[in-house]
Amino acid sequence: MRLALDTNVLAYAEGVNGEERRSTALDILRGFAGEEVVIPAQALGELFVVLTRKARRAAAEARSAVLGWSDSYPVIGTTPAVVVEAMEVATAHRLAFWDSVMLAAAAQAECRMLLSEDLQDGFTWRGVTVRNPFAPTRI
Repeated sequence: MRLALDTNVLAYAEGVNGEERRSTALDILRGFAGEEVVIPAQALGELFVVLTRKARRAAAEARSAVLGWSDSYPVIGTTPAVVVEAMEVATAHRLAFWDSVMLAAAAQAECRMLLSEDLQDGFTWRGVTVRNPFAPTRI
């Protein structure tokens, strides 16, 4: 099964919001070691912002972390088709545009799951089901 990672999974794995969240995020990623994991380019951009603003890391350190993630997993581009689909899903389901970009990118990459705590757990669109891996009953 192919799955995509939202920004919060990456940010928590980087230690944003404490050691407990970091440990949980890393355990989740280890649980999918045999699966095909991809990262939307949107998530990498957002991760850079989170690391420099919220975590107050130096830009060079944040860049290194983001590049490490992009070296570890394939990156899904934010293509014009992804943007058009994101507008459609945002309009039809009243979702935030940038969350819709994540979902549309995952669908374009033929993922079956998007790990995110930003969207409704269990929401499915074009074959991609959102799962909140930090919910009390994790996947």
